Amino acid sequence: MVEPIYRSTRSEREQWIREAGYNLFNLRSEQVYIDLLTDSGTGAMSDNQWAAIMTGDESYAGSSSFFRLKETVKKLFGFDYFLPTHQGRAAENVLFSVLVKEGDLVPGNSHFDTTKGHIEFRRATAIDCTISESFEPGILHPFKGNIDLVQLKKVLDTHPKDRIPFIILTLTCNSSGGQPVSMQNIREVKALAEQYGIPLLFDSARFAENAWFISRREAGYEAKTIKEIVFEMYSYADGMTMSSKKDGIVNIGGFIATKHKDWYDQACTYNIMFEGFVTYGGMAGRDMNALAVGLEEASETAYLESRIGQVQYLGAQLSGYGIEVQQPFGGHAIFVNARHFLPHVPKEEFIAQTLCIELYLEAGIRGVEVGTLMADRDPESRENRYPKLEFMRLALPRRVYTNLHLDVVAAALKNVFDRRNTITSGYRILEEAPILRHFTVKLEPIGERPV
Repeated sequence: MVEPIYRSTRSEREQWIREAGYNLFNLRSEQVYIDLLTDSGTGAMSDNQWAAIMTGDESYAGSSSFFRLKETVKKLFGFDYFLPTHQGRAAENVLFSVLVKEGDLVPGNSHFDTTKGHIEFRRATAIDCTISESFEPGILHPFKGNIDLVQLKKVLDTHPKDRIPFIILTLTCNSSGGQPVSMQNIREVKALAEQYGIPLLFDSARFAENAWFISRREAGYEAKTIKEIVFEMYSYADGMTMSSKKDGIVNIGGFIATKHKDWYDQACTYNIMFEGFVTYGGMAGRDMNALAVGLEEASETAYLESRIGQVQYLGAQLSGYGIEVQQPFGGHAIFVNARHFLPHVPKEEFIAQTLCIELYLEAGIRGVEVGTLMADRDPESRENRYPKLEFMRLALPRRVYTNLHLDVVAAALKNVFDRRNTITSGYRILEEAPILRHFTVKLEPIGERPV
């Protein structure tokens, strides 16, 4: 369906963002003109998904919708054991309750914010082993989501095996710019994991986009279907968590799948405690039906060409204006290099958040900060962690906006870019939560704000 969007005035936006504590998460949706905050749960479902909703089985136990989804997961990913959850972070909560304990270390490729949050909440440590090219936006490496095998081996060599519950690969790697992981890297990480007797887990929110990049960038996969590539990818994994709100193209849902019965048996208890019975796990039957269809649709080439092509369209426009973004363009979003964009804003004043606010004030467009706010504080020292990159992420909902909307986004950001040298100060924190602060933080501006 379509819905109207309201074109607000600059004075309205100034009032709204001030009332929101300069946190774009606190804005009401009707105060946003074009919403690129996230691609999570914001996509448009297809006619076949809506049709599947009408035949949802809402039985508390043994729902036929559960078995339909379970069979789809088995077909696509090859896993025998499956638990639905209401979204991806719930899947992490359930599975990490089984696997992660205090003092553990979890190496991976630029852990997503909720993944790191669930690890650190359990007083464990996430160790980023992403390749160095990931942190150089101008370098055209085809698989910037890859793990550095030398760095990973060093972690495995210097820590006891019983303190490393698993290695995690995020597909695609959101925090490094929606960047894919190659099949070769997946195989090599798996070989190293087997050598040390450590399981390999996939954070799978954008699994289909990762497979699309493999089909386009990795030798030997040109003639393979997306589904064939997906099945091979997951043949190397011991288990997966899934936020279905991305490449499941649904508005709510997630799941855990694994080849290990002992993981499943233990996770069932936590699923019942936190989510619901094992055959619904916080999801309505109609939503499980829609997800079963969405997983199939998301792993079709024609859909992925359209979806990723739109992301590339926006990236090409911004690059044409001289705006530095993560290269090559990612699968679900364009990541703008805020440090390059606003060189006069001190890092202590949240450079990427400042850029997000400026874009909203310019045209009512909502992006999200992937920088110091999201990096949170060090759990021990409580000092700000300053990541290697400060990004403003512009995430595109699936099957929602036209390229004309993206023309507006590009023009608005160019307007901010043209006056970037007048933006010399950022924001300070007034209130923050002890973990995952970026969702609820309240800020105030430092100094005069440019008009």
